[in-house]
Amino acid sequence: MAERENRRPRREEREETPEFQDRLVAINRVSKTVKGGKRFGFAALVVVGDQRGRVGFGKGKAKEVPEAIRKATEQAKRNLIRVPLRDGRTLHHDIEGRHGAGKVVMRTAPAGTGIIAGGPMRAVFEMLGVQDVVAKSLGSQNPYNMIRATLDALKAETSPRSVAQRRGKKVADILPSTDKPAAEAAVEA
Repeated sequence: MAERENRRPRREEREETPEFQDRLVAINRVSKTVKGGKRFGFAALVVVGDQRGRVGFGKGKAKEVPEAIRKATEQAKRNLIRVPLRDGRTLHHDIEGRHGAGKVVMRTAPAGTGIIAGGPMRAVFEMLGVQDVVAKSLGSQNPYNMIRATLDALKAETSPRSVAQRRGKKVADILPSTDKPAAEAAVEA
């Protein structure tokens, strides 16, 4: 009996990770015409995130909507990426992303701006935990391509700490100085 208590739980026995939240972005109903009529199928697009810098998306197909959503959610949890956020609320720098004909532009924003983004991009930012961002979709309106373009851009997001580490410098050397009196004194001299 003691052996059973010390072993790791099986995959089926592990409880679902409640820290992740999911957002249904799109459901597409497709039909196949057969001899007896039409057979309907459903495709679901879901974005999953922990609202602390991790986000992923997945798509699932099934004959029933709940099953398609479940499959999409499982796939999204397997495809999570980590994105560094400034102060846990916005991006570190402005970025562009593209996938196919989908092109997106994202800009940092001061506190209190909120999420200014449309449809699928808004779902990604909400699941990521971004609170202030200005974003624009410039290409395809296809939700699949918009989400892929958004994630493509977010993968390119870098933090000052990672840049400093890569260059072998200190974070203070990377960031622009905000010391105005010293800059004015240098100009006068």
